[in-house]
Amino acid sequence: MSRSVLVISPHGLDEALGCGGAMARHADEGDAVHVLIVCGDGTGRDAARRAAAQKAAQVLGAKPPRFAGFPENRSDTVPLGEIIGAIERCVVEIKPAAVYVSHGGNLNIDHQTCYRAAVTALRPVPGSPVRAIYAYEILSSTDWATPGIGAPFLPNRFVDIGAQLERKMAALAAYGDEMRPAPHARSLGAVRALAALRGGTAGLDCAEAFEVVRELVY
Repeated sequence: MSRSVLVISPHGLDEALGCGGAMARHADEGDAVHVLIVCGDGTGRDAARRAAAQKAAQVLGAKPPRFAGFPENRSDTVPLGEIIGAIERCVVEIKPAAVYVSHGGNLNIDHQTCYRAAVTALRPVPGSPVRAIYAYEILSSTDWATPGIGAPFLPNRFVDIGAQLERKMAALAAYGDEMRPAPHARSLGAVRALAALRGGTAGLDCAEAFEVVRELVY
């Protein structure tokens, strides 16, 4: 049965880094995959990221991304209610059964803000279509956070992306210089290494790992 899935991404690239494999797998299974990119005004460097996000979505089988347009690296200056409202409007429109969001303990302030806004917008009120919320890790943010930033990322859900890894890599390559040369944490080599590590943790060749924020069974 086809479902609607929403990926809430702080910036363009984060969606492919954090759950590009899961996105492609959802698409392969017939789900409609939507992406909401929260921060970035569409000018300068972000203009290139928006174009790359369109290409990455095509590679992964997702719908064209939506852009909320909140200020980058200054999301803490925006009333949280405005970001919550943008997410709520998206949820009302697409009615996702599952939502992916950046982990709340990330180093980047926009990642933290997106998590706070998302879990508020997705509170389990009667009639909500959302049955599952999963937090994803982002290389060069989740792994760089120190204990004082927030709770550590403790994955307890592993998704086999063996059939989707090369499409994830192609989506990341679409972002060009947003990726970094090895041995940077945000290099293509590090992405492959993390996929192997997360897979090995669960007895798989490669995987993406998530923290279950909430799952409803009814």
